[in-house]
Amino acid sequence: MSILAERVDVVIGVDTHTDSHTAALLTKAGALLAELTVTADDAGAATLLAWVAGRAEGQRRAWVVDGARSHGVGVSRYLLGAGEAVYDAARIPGAARRRGGKSDQLDAVQVARIALTATKVSIPRGDGDREALRILHTARRHYTDTRTATVNLLKSLILTAEDRLRAHLRTLNTDQQVRHLRHLDPATGLDTADRIRHEHLHALATQIAVLDQALADNLKQLRTLVHAMCPALLDQPGVGPVSAAIALTAWSHKGRLRNEAAFAALAGVNPIPASSGRTVRHRLNRGGDRTLNAAAHTIATSRRMHHQHTRDYVARRTAEGKTPKEINRCLKRYIARQLFRIMQATA
Repeated sequence: MSILAERVDVVIGVDTHTDSHTAALLTKAGALLAELTVTADDAGAATLLAWVAGRAEGQRRAWVVDGARSHGVGVSRYLLGAGEAVYDAARIPGAARRRGGKSDQLDAVQVARIALTATKVSIPRGDGDREALRILHTARRHYTDTRTATVNLLKSLILTAEDRLRAHLRTLNTDQQVRHLRHLDPATGLDTADRIRHEHLHALATQIAVLDQALADNLKQLRTLVHAMCPALLDQPGVGPVSAAIALTAWSHKGRLRNEAAFAALAGVNPIPASSGRTVRHRLNRGGDRTLNAAAHTIATSRRMHHQHTRDYVARRTAEGKTPKEINRCLKRYIARQLFRIMQATA
C-alpha cells in the first residue's frame, strides 16, 4: 500500500484550537512552504482555503486536521463541503514533542509530516445520523453513570436511617425502594438529622425516577435511529440498540475503514501474535476503541448464554484446548467481521 506522499503533491497540517487554527503547507517531501494562522470560524476557513489555493493551484492536496471531530470540526466541515480531501491527524508521539518542542506552528508541521509517511490515514467520522447516534450514546452513558452514583448515595442514606424505615426498606429491591421513597411523607417528631435524611431520600428517589425515564426515552430514540440506518443489525443475535449504535458510530460511513480487518483493529479484537519457540498463540488486543470493544464483549456474552450456534462453537473450541479468553477473542473477532459486512452492505 502506498504512503500518502505518493498520492499528493502538497499536504496541509492544521493545528486547531478554540479561537484560532494554524496551518502549515508542506511539499510531499516534507519541506515547509508557508504557515498561516486564522480565526476559528467560517471566515477563517475560507481564508485558509483561498491561501492554499493560491499557493497550490492545480496540485493534488490533502488536509490533515488535528481534532477533526472536536476543535477542528468547523474547518473540517467547511473543507469537506468544498470538496477537499480531509484526514484526521494521528497523535504526535511524546518523543517527537520532547525533541522538537511544542507550538501551534510546530504541531501543524508535525501532523502533516506524520501523515505523509503513513500508509493508513483516517477519514473523520461523519455528521448527520451518525452524529445523532453519538450524542444519544454519550448522553446515555452520562445518565447511567449519574444513576449509579445516585443509587449508591441513596443506599448509604438507607443504611443509617431510623430502624422502622430501614427495616421496611430492607425487604424491597432497589426499584421498589425508589417507588416507596418517592412518596415518603414527612414524618412528625423527627430530629434534625432524620428530617434532613427523609428530605434527601425523597429527592434522590425522585432524581432516580427522572433518570430512569430519560434512559427509557433514550433507548427508544436509539432503536428508531438504528432501525432507520441499518435495521439488519438488530436482527443479529445479541445485538441490541445500544451495541448497534456504538458499532454504527465507530464505522461511521463507507470508505472510512478499508476492510473488516481495519474495523477489527479499531475495535481492539484483532489477534496479536504472542508466540515463542514451540508455543504458537495469540493474545487479546488491549488497544483500539474500548467502547466498541465493550459492545463486542456484550454481544459475545449474550450469544454464549442464549445462542445455540455460539454455544456449540464454544464447546468445540474448548475440546480443542482453547482457554476461555482465547475463545472470547475468537468470538469478538467474528462479531466484528459480521457487523462490518452488514453495515457495509446495508447502512
